[in-house]
Amino acid sequence: MNKKVVLAYSGGLDTSVILKYLKEEYRYDVIAVCVDVGQKDNFEEVEKKAYATGASKVYIEDVKKEFVTEYLYKAIKSGAIYEDDYLLGTSFARPLITERLVAIAQKEGAAAIAHGATGKGNDQVRFESSIKALDPTLKIIAPWREWQLNSREVLVDYAKKHGIPIPVTKKDIYSRDENLWHISHEGGDLEDPWNVYPEEVLRWSVTPQKAPQKPEELTIEFEEGIPTAINGKTYEPVEMVRLLNELGGKHGVGIIDIVENRLVGMKSRGVYETPAGTILYEAHRALEKLTLDRSTLAFKKQVALKYADLVYDGLWHTPLREALDAFIDSTQTTVTGKVKVQLYKGKCYTIASASDYSLYSEEFVTFGADEVYNQKDAEGFINIFTLPLKIRAIMKSKKKIENDGVKAI
Repeated sequence: MNKKVVLAYSGGLDTSVILKYLKEEYRYDVIAVCVDVGQKDNFEEVEKKAYATGASKVYIEDVKKEFVTEYLYKAIKSGAIYEDDYLLGTSFARPLITERLVAIAQKEGAAAIAHGATGKGNDQVRFESSIKALDPTLKIIAPWREWQLNSREVLVDYAKKHGIPIPVTKKDIYSRDENLWHISHEGGDLEDPWNVYPEEVLRWSVTPQKAPQKPEELTIEFEEGIPTAINGKTYEPVEMVRLLNELGGKHGVGIIDIVENRLVGMKSRGVYETPAGTILYEAHRALEKLTLDRSTLAFKKQVALKYADLVYDGLWHTPLREALDAFIDSTQTTVTGKVKVQLYKGKCYTIASASDYSLYSEEFVTFGADEVYNQKDAEGFINIFTLPLKIRAIMKSKKKIENDGVKAI
C-alpha cells in the first residue's frame, strides 16, 4: 500500500500537529510542502522544524512572483471583492498552493494530499476542488474532519506533549493566514462580533487613530490594467506589493473588520489587513472610470461580483473563470495611465487621474462656451428618451377618466 502523503505545511500550530499525527497515528511517510506566497516566515527554520517533527522530505516552493503576476494581477483587473469588503487574500492563494501540492505529489508518486483546513471553513473546499480538477486520482486527507483534537486549545496541549514548538499560546490563540496580499486574523475573542478587536491583533498596520497626521500622496502607473510604477519609479511585481503594504500599513489603510458568509453556510468574523490591495484597487477603479465607456463599466461590475464568488468558493479551475478572464482582459486594453492617490487615516482617496485613452473631454463638458456641442439637441433626445413615460402617463390619464365616468353613472 502506498503510504506517501504530501502535506500542505506552514509550520504553524495546525499543520505541525497534523504532521506528527499522520506520522504517529497512521504511519504515513509525510512529505511536507511549504509554498511561499509571501508570508513572513524563516523558511530555513520551517524546514528544520518539519524534519524535526517527522517529515521524510521537505519542499520550500517560492511562488511569490507567480502569485502576483498570475493571480493578483487578475484580482486587480477584475475588481473582484467578496460581499463589498473582502479582497480575497486567502482565496486567491489557495489554487496556486494546490497546484504546487499536486505537482509534487505526482513527482513523488504520493497517493494522497493532506491539508489543515477545518471542516467548518472555506479552505477545505478550495484545496479539494482544485485537487479534483488537477488530479482526481489523489486521495484527500483532512484530519480536522476525522480526529478527536477538536479545538485549538487541545492542539496546543498535543503539541506540548509531543515537544512540537508552536507560534501560538492559549492566550494568543488567533488563527492567522498570511501571504503577500493580506494577513487575516480569526478565532479567540474575535468569534464574538460584539467584542471590539484589540489593537495588538494587527501585524502589518497601525490603527487609523495612530496613523500620521499628514497625508501621503502616491502616483501609480498602469499598463493595460497592470500596475507598473510608483512615483515615476518602475518596480518588480513582488517589490511593488511589498512597498505598498508598507506605505499603506503606516497609514492604517486596508484594515477591515467584517462578518462574512462562508460557503459552508455559517457566518464568520475576521479582521483582515490588505494595504497594497486596497490602494491598487482604488487606483485601478479610478483609471477604469476614466477610460471605459458606461456600458462596459456597468457590465464589468456585474462580472466582478461573479468573479469574486467563484474565487471565494474555490472554483478557480473552471471554464467560467477562464471565460471571465478573457472578457476582463479585453476591457483592459485601454486601462493605461496614472492615478494620484492620497493615504490618510485609514483611507485611500483618488485625487487625480490621466490617460492617453481617456474618454473624458473637457471640450464637451465645459460650462464655458464651446463649438462641439449643440445644447438644443438635448431637447429632442429627452423627448425620445422619455417617450415611454409620456405614453404611460397618457394611458393612466385615460383610465382615470373612464373610471370616473363609470362611478358617475
